[in-house]
Amino acid sequence: MLIRDAHPTDWPTIWPLVRTVAAAGETYTYPRDLREDQAREMWMQDAPGRTVVAVDPADGALLGSAKMNPNHMGPASHIASASFMVAAEHGGRGVGRALGEHVIEWARAEGYRAIQFNAVVETNTRAVRLWKSLGFSVIGTLPEGYRMPDGSYTGLHIMHLAL
Repeated sequence: MLIRDAHPTDWPTIWPLVRTVAAAGETYTYPRDLREDQAREMWMQDAPGRTVVAVDPADGALLGSAKMNPNHMGPASHIASASFMVAAEHGGRGVGRALGEHVIEWARAEGYRAIQFNAVVETNTRAVRLWKSLGFSVIGTLPEGYRMPDGSYTGLHIMHLAL
């Protein structure tokens, strides 16, 4: 796979992925009825943030995307954060791992001291397992911080990786 910077012309292929993930309501704190203009503003990062796509070099198909940015402003801007989405039909092929490794390399190269994920849904066990395998740890869990589509509640992990 090829991981490269996302360009404005990539948005028409990224938007269906973001819309599908948001509508499912199982892994992101985005509104389930997220509008395209809202999604584009949140996902397509300007400097110092960055958005990338993972594409199949053979046919250019979108495999996934990641956005990375400072987690906070001002005196806390030395901590990075990131978000990841992998197209369901490409799950289990290492796309998430490749995007995660890419973000870690980016954060180190940019001089960040750590990466913090603010809201990893506890029941998203594939993501939790992946981030732990890349060295992240759960530093806290907000009990019942996330409402699932069926109305039940689950925790939101805060995950951290020192760089």
